[in-house]
Amino acid sequence: MPSRTSAQRFWGSDPVVPAARSWFKGAVGERRVAAELERLGPAFTVLHAVPVGTGSTDIDHLVIGPSGVFSINTKNHSGQRVFVGGGSFMVGGKKTSHIGAAQSEGRKATRLLSAAAGGPIEVESLLVVAADQIRFGKKRPPVVVLTPEQVRPWISGRARAHSDEAVRYLSMLAEDRGTWHAAAVVLDDTLRLEQRFDRLVREVEGARLRRRRVALAVFLGVVGVPVAGLIALSSVAASLLGG
Repeated sequence: MPSRTSAQRFWGSDPVVPAARSWFKGAVGERRVAAELERLGPAFTVLHAVPVGTGSTDIDHLVIGPSGVFSINTKNHSGQRVFVGGGSFMVGGKKTSHIGAAQSEGRKATRLLSAAAGGPIEVESLLVVAADQIRFGKKRPPVVVLTPEQVRPWISGRARAHSDEAVRYLSMLAEDRGTWHAAAVVLDDTLRLEQRFDRLVREVEGARLRRRRVALAVFLGVVGVPVAGLIALSSVAASLLGG
């Protein structure tokens, strides 16, 4: 996308174009879940953006540990309400295919890891959702649905399913790209992509703060209050400049 002009930077225009907003939001959600998973400790192997098949499809997160093997599909619906019941997953009253997608990833991961291991290895599907509210219906969903804050204690709290030796072996297989994807060689500069995304996140946060400051300056300029009146506006300033 084109770089912002000086004027756009001054007014705090969003560096993420509208067409990329949903992708940006999804990536932020994946990183939030990744941070939680990294706290599982050395007994667990955590992989991110695991490529599967022959195309560009990937599994958001894969966890291998004493409590099992888990494929994790993440969804960032911050600011919205979610309903989950049976095979239905609705966001703001609209149906989605999240349940089916998570199931499909789990089945595919089970098939590929079992083939690499030379025996049946069950991969359990998890759906981790960030939302303002998650309401569950009477019917239990076919996949486990958790919030980002719940995923780490849920995984670590499960009963032991694999010995330490099995975990090491499965981790070795999972870390081999050839287990998952037809192209066994990684050509992407992942570190560079991470660094660029970190910079983009900082720019987005900086632009948001800039918009709040401009809004406050415009408000104070229009009102034209004396210095003494600024004390009465402290609560307004705090809300405009706050998180």
